[in-house]
Amino acid sequence: MILGAFTKRAVSFSASHFLSRSSSSSSLRYGSTLVIAEHEGGVIKAPSLSAILAATSFNSSISLLLAGSGSSLHQAASHASSSHPSISQVLVADSDKFKNPLAEPWAKLVHLVHQSGGYSHIVAASSSFGKNVIPRAAALLNVSPITDVIRISDSHTFVRPIYAGNALCTVRYTGSSPCVLTIRSTSFPVPKNSVDSKSSEASISEVDLSTFDEDLGKSRYISQTSQDDERPDLGNARVVISGGRALKNAENFKLIENLANKLGGAVGATRAAVDAGFVANDLQVGQTGKIVAPELYMAFGISGAIQHLAGMRDSKVIVAVNNDEDAPIFQVADYGLVGDLFQVIPELLEKLPEKK
Repeated sequence: MILGAFTKRAVSFSASHFLSRSSSSSSLRYGSTLVIAEHEGGVIKAPSLSAILAATSFNSSISLLLAGSGSSLHQAASHASSSHPSISQVLVADSDKFKNPLAEPWAKLVHLVHQSGGYSHIVAASSSFGKNVIPRAAALLNVSPITDVIRISDSHTFVRPIYAGNALCTVRYTGSSPCVLTIRSTSFPVPKNSVDSKSSEASISEVDLSTFDEDLGKSRYISQTSQDDERPDLGNARVVISGGRALKNAENFKLIENLANKLGGAVGATRAAVDAGFVANDLQVGQTGKIVAPELYMAFGISGAIQHLAGMRDSKVIVAVNNDEDAPIFQVADYGLVGDLFQVIPELLEKLPEKK
C-alpha cells in the first residue's frame, strides 16, 4: 500500500523495495561498518565526514579506509583518527596504485579489505568518487547497493529520493552481507564541534597489499583540472549564487561570479548553462550535477526544471529572480522577484556591503 503525504516542496510516499541476491540469504550481521573516505591536502573531505556521521546510526564499530601515497595520506590518517569518537580503526592502503581515484583499484581494495574484516555495512558519500567506486565494489561483493540515502531508519531500512527528488522511497534491504550504500552528504550535516576532537584517537593500521591483484588495465588516469580561486567549494558553501541559460553567454555570467564574490559564496549553474559553455561542468547543480543545501541559494534566470530542483530544494532559504511570473522556481522559493536579472544583479552589487 502506498501512503500519500504532501510536504512543502515535494510529495513523499513510503514503499517497500526488496533487494535480494538469494532467497536463502543469511541474516545481516551488525559487527562493524567500513567507511570509504576521500582525503585532500592531508585532511578528510567534508562528504566523508558526513558518511562517518551516517555510519554511527548502525551502533557498531567504525573502520575508516584511506588509500593513496605519500605524506598527505598519513596526514589524512592522523586527522581521521580523531575526526569522530565512533571511529575505532583507520585502515591505510599506501601504494601508487591508489594515487589517482580510479574505480578499478579502489573497488578491488574494498573487496580485499572486506574479506579480512567481514563488515556488515560499507558506506561512502554520494560524491563523484563514491558513485564511481561503490557500484563496482558492490558487483565484486555480489550485492545490490542502495544509493543516495537521505535517512537511515534502522540497520535494514533506508530512505532515498526518487523521481528527481519529488518523492521519497523507503527501501528495506534483505540481501546478504555487506549492506553497501552511499549517502547524500547534505542530509547528514556534521556539527563543527564534532571534528578534530582529541579526546580519543583511533588506531592506525596498514592494509596488507601482498595479495592485491594488479590486473587493473581497464582504465587510466589522464589529468585533473580544478577551479583555482578563493571561492568556497560548491558542495559545502553556505551561500550559492546560480545562473541559468537566461544569462545568454559566458561574459554575462560574470555577473553571477561578481555577486558570489561580494557575498563570499560559490557559483552554481543549470545544465543548460553548462551545456551552452557559460561555465565549467563542475559548477552544475542538479540531478546530474552536485547536490547542495546551503543556508542561502539565489537563482537568477533559472526556470526551475525538475532536474535542477532535485539538486537544491533542501537549501534553507531560496531566493529566485525570473522575468516569468509562472516559472516553476517560484513554487519552491522562499522569496521571489519577477524582474530582469540584468537590472536586479547590478542593483544588488551596488547596494550590498562587501563581505567581511
